[in-house]
Amino acid sequence: MALFGKKKSADEQSGSAEKKPGRLAQIRQGYQAIKQLDPNVGWFMLAAALAVLVVALLIGGLWLGRPIFTILFAIPLMLLAAMVVLNVRANKAMYGALDGRAGATGIALSQIRRGWYTSQEPVAADVQRRDMDFSNAAVVFRALGRPGIVLVGEGPKPRVNKLLEKERKKVARVAPGVPIHTFIAGDGEGDIPIRKLSGKVQRLKNTLTKQEVSVVNKRLKSLPGLRDGMPAGVDPTKVRMSRKALRGR
Repeated sequence: MALFGKKKSADEQSGSAEKKPGRLAQIRQGYQAIKQLDPNVGWFMLAAALAVLVVALLIGGLWLGRPIFTILFAIPLMLLAAMVVLNVRANKAMYGALDGRAGATGIALSQIRRGWYTSQEPVAADVQRRDMDFSNAAVVFRALGRPGIVLVGEGPKPRVNKLLEKERKKVARVAPGVPIHTFIAGDGEGDIPIRKLSGKVQRLKNTLTKQEVSVVNKRLKSLPGLRDGMPAGVDPTKVRMSRKALRGR
């Protein structure tokens, strides 16, 4: 019995190991996914790698006279250049795919570097009864970092402006004196394009310490959730909002 038990344990471990792809497999899967959005990504990666090789040969091969050593030295640099291009093209493809889609703001904010409290779930929403879905809703997403509280609206502008002001007042009551920045994500006049949103937020001037950010985050968690902002008869599950968001994050 013990032998069968050990055998089963080994099989389970082997199965779990197979479920976790290695680093190269992850890169390959990521490349394949990006290629579906950007069919030319492979050519850009190849061009970057060849450009590095040419520069290396010009310096190390012609100038220093050590072509073999130069090629060996250039290989990791070529791989690095290709990965940088892959990352850049991936971000461009991702934002291109998100442009105009409901909830894109939350995904863009989640790309912000460490030190920020963000969520892909909205903190406030105005869903009209006749819509009964999330595609035409006015929503507000929130981020918190050392520059203060950032509220980003998404959706029909008249409703978004009202929702942003309502959320700003609510946040100001629990975090008095904390800077509150409001933006609208979109392509209209005065809006912030999705692809530029995370950069815009990260360039805001720091005014809070890390300890103050932690205190403010605890206060923000005490705020009511999304259910208060929805009209009666609208099922939150039909607008794809999680129970965590309904509890006020």
